[in-house]
Amino acid sequence: MLVEPRNARDRLWRVAAGQSGYFTAAQALQEGYSYQAQRFHTQRGNWIRIDRGIYRFREFLELDTGDTASLARWSLWSKNRAVVSHLTALAVHDLGIANPRAVHLTVPPGFRQNDPAVVLHRAVLDEDDIVQREGFKVTSPLRSIAESAAIPADQDVIDSAVSELLERGEATRRQLLHAAQRLGAQASLGVERALQEKS
Repeated sequence: MLVEPRNARDRLWRVAAGQSGYFTAAQALQEGYSYQAQRFHTQRGNWIRIDRGIYRFREFLELDTGDTASLARWSLWSKNRAVVSHLTALAVHDLGIANPRAVHLTVPPGFRQNDPAVVLHRAVLDEDDIVQREGFKVTSPLRSIAESAAIPADQDVIDSAVSELLERGEATRRQLLHAAQRLGAQASLGVERALQEKS
């Protein structure tokens, strides 16, 4: 039986736990922390200020929350409008050798925020193209490969991702080609080359 959180900290902790320890000032306010209380907890070191209006419980810095934990931060930064995509999505799905320096995010066309740590791609994604992870959304493996080929990423990155996806049995050649065709000639060329390499 789940016990209802009794105080503001318990309630905020429950929210943050599903976001790798991150939370927004608005979420803290909703759970009972005034802006003055938020300032107090930040000054005391209980909360780590990550970005404007984004915090993380100090305890989560000491936990091994995995390589993808910081992606929850970018979801909050975008007010849950960004979807982890392209090369970063390949890394999330552990497909191939992608090791991007920046975080790739797909955002809606009217999105206005920017940050030097992210590469923004503008598109409207279908629900089938999105996978929910703890604290963030990521493009599906098929979409991740096709969009990485479309930018275009290095061919060896696409080759390795296609090879792993096929070996896992998570997609067919036909599905890969169809996903690439939806994103245009550059994506199709990259995926076709990867499939030839696999033949």
